[in-house]
Amino acid sequence: MTVSDVLMVIAVICIWSLLLVNVALIIAGYLYYIETENKAVPEIKGEYPMVTIMVPAHNEGVVISKTVESLLALDYPHDRYEIIVINDNSSDNSAELLGDIQRRNPQRNLIIINTDAVTGGKGKSNALNIGFTRSRGELIAIYDADNTPERTALRYLVAEIMNDSTLGAVIGKFRTRNRDASLLTRFINIETLSFQWMAQAGRWKLFKLCTIPGTNFIMRRSIVESIGGWDVKAIAEDTEISFRIYMMGYRIKFQPKSVTWEQEPQTVKVWFKQRTRWAKGNIYVIVKNLPLLFDRQAAKIRFDILYYVSIYFLLLISLVTSDVLLVLHAMGYVHTTIAGLSSFLWLLAIVLFVVGIFVTLTTEKGEMSLSNLWIILLMYVSYCQLWMVVAAYGLYNYFKDVIFKREAKWYKTERY
Repeated sequence: MTVSDVLMVIAVICIWSLLLVNVALIIAGYLYYIETENKAVPEIKGEYPMVTIMVPAHNEGVVISKTVESLLALDYPHDRYEIIVINDNSSDNSAELLGDIQRRNPQRNLIIINTDAVTGGKGKSNALNIGFTRSRGELIAIYDADNTPERTALRYLVAEIMNDSTLGAVIGKFRTRNRDASLLTRFINIETLSFQWMAQAGRWKLFKLCTIPGTNFIMRRSIVESIGGWDVKAIAEDTEISFRIYMMGYRIKFQPKSVTWEQEPQTVKVWFKQRTRWAKGNIYVIVKNLPLLFDRQAAKIRFDILYYVSIYFLLLISLVTSDVLLVLHAMGYVHTTIAGLSSFLWLLAIVLFVVGIFVTLTTEKGEMSLSNLWIILLMYVSYCQLWMVVAAYGLYNYFKDVIFKREAKWYKTERY
């Protein structure tokens, strides 16, 4: 067996191990979907708890009005929740727009915090810490500035967390509001359904674990106070705080009936900037929590740590290795006796990818159509392959930030 064969076998085993893990998550997620589809959301017993909704925003004038108006229209008792918008060092017309909404709703608990370059401008985590100092709720909910949650979204999250003391947080589902804007947003819509909510559902079903997304979630105030707020160095503040909640002994549950709609990038340039930021943020969380692999108290969350390590390091290296070897083999520079087997497994992986995603789409109204088959196939050979570039560039930026000791800052996603 040649060195090329050994490297190819190792790469194939790593890739397929992760592929089978994702297949298991999809199957478990689908079972959770069947389980919850006809199951009513728990009722809130007694007095509704006070909730603080925080919206961190930086130059979000294009979308912020629609977001705040949708939050004001939630079917939660108006005197039992407050909205705090942290307009963080914005240079657009956000302050004027928010001030106008505040004047039109004088009876509502709507608080606008306008920061400047001295007090703010240091990223989402810092903005959330600023907002938290003004909050009164025993529960804290977070929505991104481009979100329009459905009227029941908050009530469903509150009901889940109030009916189970073992839950530290409850997350909802987010959908793509501008799905039909471009081919890219079609890809993102499918990715969101398959690798966001279905994988979350599967992890909850199998391990009673979920990772907090950046939006549409609720957590206990006592947790934020105990951990000292959000880590200002963390770009992926949602993933980072999830691990700290786990270590406190709490669980994070997924409630798919709580839905928010968000705007996704419509151009590759904007998408690439957003996703490399996410990758860099998740790599920071991985490195920070890697010692937990050897901590007995973290036994329940080792799957998540290993999963993230595998995705951002093992899978990336394996994919690059196998692709390079196959190309070099085709060009005659190296010889591998299992190139044929690798090609067969590659085709089988595509089949599993398409089937898994198509099964996921059957769970959503309006998504189940044969036209989506070619979208999924095209997504595999284009969008999914770009992930390797995103992960590699995120890794490069992470180490560059460590070397030059750069502070976290806002990375503005263009709105439409």
